[in-house]
Amino acid sequence: MTAELGTWLRQQREQRGWSRYEMSRRLCAAAREAGDSAVPEAVTIEGYVRRWETGRVSIISERYKLLFCRVFDIPVTQFGPHADQAPGQAATGIPLPPAEPAMPDCALAAYRGIQTCEHGQSTVWREVLMAAHEGSDRASRAEEHGIGDATLEQLRADLVRLAGQSDTGEPFAVFLDLRRVRERVYQVLDRRLWPGEQADLYFILGVLNGLMGLAADRLGYPDPAEELIRSGWAYATAIGHHPLLATLRLQLSVIVYSRGMPLRSRDLAADGLRYLTAGPTAADLHLKLARASAALGDTDSARRAVADAHHARGRDHRDELLEIGGEFAVSTATHHYFAGAALSEISGAEPGAAAEIEQAVALYAAGPGPGEQHYFGARALASIDLAAVRLRAGALDAAAAAIAPVLALPPAQRIPSLGSRMRLVQGELAAPVFRGSTQASELSARIEEFGRDSTAVGMRSLSGGPA
Repeated sequence: MTAELGTWLRQQREQRGWSRYEMSRRLCAAAREAGDSAVPEAVTIEGYVRRWETGRVSIISERYKLLFCRVFDIPVTQFGPHADQAPGQAATGIPLPPAEPAMPDCALAAYRGIQTCEHGQSTVWREVLMAAHEGSDRASRAEEHGIGDATLEQLRADLVRLAGQSDTGEPFAVFLDLRRVRERVYQVLDRRLWPGEQADLYFILGVLNGLMGLAADRLGYPDPAEELIRSGWAYATAIGHHPLLATLRLQLSVIVYSRGMPLRSRDLAADGLRYLTAGPTAADLHLKLARASAALGDTDSARRAVADAHHARGRDHRDELLEIGGEFAVSTATHHYFAGAALSEISGAEPGAAAEIEQAVALYAAGPGPGEQHYFGARALASIDLAAVRLRAGALDAAAAAIAPVLALPPAQRIPSLGSRMRLVQGELAAPVFRGSTQASELSARIEEFGRDSTAVGMRSLSGGPA
């Protein structure tokens, strides 16, 4: 479909004083008169007319060309932007072969499968015309799809918003919003789609399922979390999206480590590095591999993985997930905290771990850098770990100051992992050096109260429907 032909169609309609809907209604009526009952309703045809007139569709099938000719009451040879020329004259000035004053009705009859013709055309002519029209009709159906640019743009905007809220919002509220958007994608996916559009939706579903898995795990439901992430993996595999595959492996590695499976966590992180070797996600995969290796007693591999993480972080890399940001763009502060958490598992690396955590907390206090935002969970965990480090040094006042922002978190953000990490601080407060300290007792009591609030209260199954 050229812009010139689209302009011609619009001019023909406007000269007759018809709206696009009136044009569509007349096309439907012409189809019924010709015995074609398979055309869509006028509301759907109106969308076709708009795309034809704006040149957004590359072709217009013979089926609809014939209907336009009937509605405009013109011969088929006069269809198009050169209709003002005298009949029998082509745009180049070369005479056209003799033609009927209008397309004979038997052309439409032949297209509909009727084998007789009142004008005496040959059987061969009818069969050729039928074959041509059937091919055009199939092409026309291939153009009919159920997702527009505005819908896809909105879904991507939802991804950006929800990836950001996964870092900063209340996990249960975010989970419900993620499920709502996922249901909308399922509905769109049921329509007729072009391959590129289906790939876009598979990417969105892969991201949504991964984010839902993270939210479910943070709420204390690791089984549904793993199921959701595996669903995301299926979509990412179908489209071969390497950054998404690496991210989903990272997410699953985090969950299985928290479930006491460091060997599986290490293997998942290593597998994720097959898909991505540079940038924040690759660096995070190295750090998860380091932590799991340390838990398995392989300190050399753990130290090497921390060094590799810093190197991967420093390498220039951009991908679609980083452009979405939020959960997928690990901030510099969070990177240093994760490095400290990995080093803290390595015997003899405590000074390095403390330095990384101190740097992370300082960066958190300074605020996110350009294009960054801080995950509230990592920031809280860094504060807890820093409090534990300071307690080991006997600095009770400094520990209380470090943990104060965590104790002030709203109940909806007091995810289970924070409560379990707080028990490390309680263990340090029980050390002989703090025995008899009123400040230590009060801090321990506040931590106990913190642990009684859980975001998982009232939650049910989070697998959330088909995947």
